[in-house]
Amino acid sequence: MNLIRGDYLKIGPWVKDIILLIDLGFYKYQLFSRIVENGGSFVSRLKSNANPLIVGTNQVRNTRGVDLNGKHLKDIKLEKSDDIFDVNVEVSFDRRSYRGESKKDNKIFRLVAIYNTESEEHHFYLTNISSDILNASEVAAVYSGRWEVELIFKELKSRYALDQITTKSPYAIEALIWVSILTLLVSRKLYSIVRKLNPGAKMVRFTQLRWSNIFVQNSSHLLSAILDYLGIEHDFSTVLNVCSSEALDPHVNRERFREGLWS
Repeated sequence: MNLIRGDYLKIGPWVKDIILLIDLGFYKYQLFSRIVENGGSFVSRLKSNANPLIVGTNQVRNTRGVDLNGKHLKDIKLEKSDDIFDVNVEVSFDRRSYRGESKKDNKIFRLVAIYNTESEEHHFYLTNISSDILNASEVAAVYSGRWEVELIFKELKSRYALDQITTKSPYAIEALIWVSILTLLVSRKLYSIVRKLNPGAKMVRFTQLRWSNIFVQNSSHLLSAILDYLGIEHDFSTVLNVCSSEALDPHVNRERFREGLWS
């Protein structure tokens, strides 16, 4: 499962058998069509101004006996009791221009709606995954995984310095990315241990993002505890040697601004 957050990704054979969760900011029927043509699947929220044509129903409950075929979505008013709304819709879009010419195209996708009790409105999702594989509720649940991906990136950047890469060396960049990822894995492992040791309702409020703050603030204490457990001595002399090593300037031969200023 992948998360698309921009149009810089080139859709190709690599999407085969993969579900892509599309950020609403990059909602494009052309993009959806290319994913399908390359054997992939997608799930996206429906844009608020979209008005697709309903061309078939998979499962609908409590629509008061209205024939939906041939109607546009905005011609239908869903009520809170409409807890199952699963239809096929047709959308129209412009294909990518070729030699200055573009042509219209139509595609049929699946549209499901789930009533959200918090916002007190239906959330609409567009996908090409059949109802035999995922029912309407499962489609919504899959898309909710997009938020988890967002939280992971937020944690990597705000807590584990993924956004503080200043070097241009590809090897150093790769190493720093792996450092952030490995730090995340260690943090999540300890988080799962803490949750198991503290079962109960209060753990619901103990989120992973909040834990990451605690982890960063107490990382040195955790390291000391691990070294003690492994029987590795870390007295003042050891700490001083580590600090001395870290203090060495890797750019000792670089010309200094101050040297030129005061000479």
